[in-house]
Amino acid sequence: MEHNEELKAHLMATSEEFRSLVERHTRLKQQLEAIEAKPRLTLEDEHQEHQIKKQKLHLKDQMNSILAHYKTQHVA
Repeated sequence: MEHNEELKAHLMATSEEFRSLVERHTRLKQQLEAIEAKPRLTLEDEHQEHQIKKQKLHLKDQMNSILAHYKTQHVA
């Protein structure tokens, strides 16, 4: 796990694509937290919550793909 964190830190410093994905994921996480902090959710809030979760998952998949690709290129 520690190696994974080191790899993420390295990619944050060296990969604009990875850094952009992480920044977008962080913004979506903050938006989601704001929605979930509401005492009651409207139908619009629930729809937005669902869309944000889908977007976050897609970004996470992209980040994991970059991590996996980097590992296969630099492990050998």
